[in-house]
Amino acid sequence: MKRLLVAVALSAALAAPAFAALQPGAKAPDFATTAYLDGKPTPFRLSETLKEGPVVLYFFPAAFTDGCTIEAREFALASPEFKAMGATVIGVTAGNTERLAEFSKSECRDQFAVAAVSKDTIKAFDATLAIKPDLSGRTSYVIAPDGKVLFAWSNLTNPIEHVTRTKAAVKAWKASRP
Repeated sequence: MKRLLVAVALSAALAAPAFAALQPGAKAPDFATTAYLDGKPTPFRLSETLKEGPVVLYFFPAAFTDGCTIEAREFALASPEFKAMGATVIGVTAGNTERLAEFSKSECRDQFAVAAVSKDTIKAFDATLAIKPDLSGRTSYVIAPDGKVLFAWSNLTNPIEHVTRTKAAVKAWKASRP
């Protein structure tokens, strides 16, 4: 009975959407890492990428897991739209990092970069997976070129919604520009 109650409580916690601590208007922490695009390593620094336009920064638990594969494929399909709006998409994780080059080719379909990040970066963005603190949860941000958070969304169970919501946030930002 006790196991059943724990399982029900855990399922409810994972199913309910949570909201990231970095709320719109907050300054996004800068970080640098090696990202993989088309299987090739490339340097990534958030502050440098923001000079080119808004950044869709999405945290995912681990490469080649079911939800993360779905999310990567959906971001890959939407990448032309993000690019047309001047936005850069990057996925970041602390899980299965030794396979990110492969993941960038097969699941991100060479459309956007993925990178390994440290626990400190995950904590700074308040994207820690509650049940496994060494990994990130599924949290997405849209960050304006000035480094301020425009949009934040956390929901572990609906990877497709991250693409839909971040695309809408970038569209709204673009529409508000003079």
